Amino acid sequence: MRTASGERGSVSVELALLAPALLLLLSLAVFAGRAQVADNAVEEAARAAAREASLARDAATAVGSAGAQAQRTLTAQDLRCQATSVDVDTAGFQAPLGQPGDVTVSISCTVAMGDLLAPGLPGSVTVQASFSSPVDAYRER
Repeated sequence: MRTASGERGSVSVELALLAPALLLLLSLAVFAGRAQVADNAVEEAARAAAREASLARDAATAVGSAGAQAQRTLTAQDLRCQATSVDVDTAGFQAPLGQPGDVTVSISCTVAMGDLLAPGLPGSVTVQASFSSPVDAYRER
C-alpha cells in the first residue's frame, strides 16, 4: 500500500486544529450542566422554604424558618453558592382569620464557573427561583 508523501503528518495537524474546538465544546456542555443542576437545586430550595414558612404561626418565625430551610436544602443538594439571598414575603400572614393568604420565598444564588477555564464563559452565574405556598386560613394566632 502506497501513501502520498504530501499527506504525511496530516493527522497530527488535524488533531492540533480540532482539539481546542472539542475542548470548548466539552466546556460548554459542562457549563450548561452545572447551570441546570444549580437551577434545579435553587427551585427545590425555594419550594421547601416556602412550605416551611407557610407552616409557621407568625411572620417573624416564618422568615427565620424559611431562611434556615433554604440553607439546609442548598447544602443537601451540594450547591456551593458564592452569595445567597433569601427573600420572604409574609404578606399572607396579615390576612384576616378565614381569608386565604400566601407566603412567597425568592432565592438568588451566585454559582462559580471560573474553574472551567474556557474563554468567553462567565466566571459566575446567578440563578433565581421563587415559590408561593398557602398559609392556613384558620391557623391559631
